[in-house]
Amino acid sequence: MPERIHPDWHWPLFEQVLCGTMSDRERLGLPDHHRPERYADAMAAAYARLAGRTAADLAVLCEQVDVPLPERLAAGHLLALLGDPRIDTLRPAMVAIPGGEVEIGLAPADLDAALERLAGLGLDRKWLAKECPRHGVSLKPYAIARYPVTNQEYRDFLLATRHPELPSSWAFRRYPREFANHPVYTVSAASARAYCVWLGERTGRAFRLPGEAEWEYAAAGPDGREFPWGAEFDADRANTAETGLFNSSPVGVFAGGDSCFGVADLAGNVEEYVAENYAAYPGGEFVRDHLVEIHGDYAVARGGSFARFRDLARTRRRHGHNPRSAAYTMGFRLAETLEPATTE
Repeated sequence: MPERIHPDWHWPLFEQVLCGTMSDRERLGLPDHHRPERYADAMAAAYARLAGRTAADLAVLCEQVDVPLPERLAAGHLLALLGDPRIDTLRPAMVAIPGGEVEIGLAPADLDAALERLAGLGLDRKWLAKECPRHGVSLKPYAIARYPVTNQEYRDFLLATRHPELPSSWAFRRYPREFANHPVYTVSAASARAYCVWLGERTGRAFRLPGEAEWEYAAAGPDGREFPWGAEFDADRANTAETGLFNSSPVGVFAGGDSCFGVADLAGNVEEYVAENYAAYPGGEFVRDHLVEIHGDYAVARGGSFARFRDLARTRRRHGHNPRSAAYTMGFRLAETLEPATTE
């Protein structure tokens, strides 16, 4: 099996990235020559074993923790072609999260240790400084989608509304049926919000993008986990650059990577817009990094992606779209405000 990719970043390379002189392939630490796709042989064998399975069987299998990842991936890919019963545009799978007083963010005293754990990725200290300070937030009860919005769901939106923005990740702007149950990505924050408005009007429900605090709490849980599953990064629990797929994956197949609430794909697959534009946390400093230089005001994104490294998989990480690189895979998921339970 090919080794995982751990590029040896250093500051001259980092400067090339910011100046736009480095290709996306170089940026991801890939060699100039072709390398075999990770899991390709194992997935080919899995396709043969799974031929003839029903969509219902595959939907269960693709999220079983004890099933090897190549088999889960193969099951998810087959589901895209058969029709994935887990995906229902008008009735998305939602996970209820209790409200209350919660804490999000990073304590300033923990910033250096966080950077040390991510050594070798060429990170600028300011990027993680945006996570400071750790602070309390009051959340009303809400629900968040178990999965990010998929290509299939976004296609339904386009057909119903004639919305003009097609994802640039759709080759030749053709709907990728073979990736129907993969997260949609390369869409704008405005289109993500438009999708929420359309679905809310169609269903009579108050769908919206999750707030930053809602997203982080759904990922980190009451104990403030570093990653949705715990303290240590694991490339088999999230589709990031370390995993080596370098493509989106069917939603939910990285079993074992769910948060304590049962929310999938928060650490990898595609980056996700949240409701807010970037602002300093209460008591923190406004960070004027490259995203401010590019955009001025910009929509915050959360979560890692198949084209980015493990630093974005951290539950506290605040980032956004960089139009200078094709390695940014912007998608989104739904949230919904819930009425507090009443007692007699």
